[in-house]
Amino acid sequence: MGKGKGSIEFWVFKAKPGRVLFEISSDVPMHLARLALEKATAKLPMKCKFISNHN
Repeated sequence: MGKGKGSIEFWVFKAKPGRVLFEISSDVPMHLARLALEKATAKLPMKCKFISNHN
């Protein structure tokens, strides 16, 4: 029988505070990495910040 499963309507991801969502290789120039992540975070429905451990 059908087992009552319907089609997927949307995807959900629970991100807890402090979780790293994106990492970029050190081969990418810092200004380009910052620009890419700013564009990506503009599409997310939460506050995000750019953190670097570049010395």
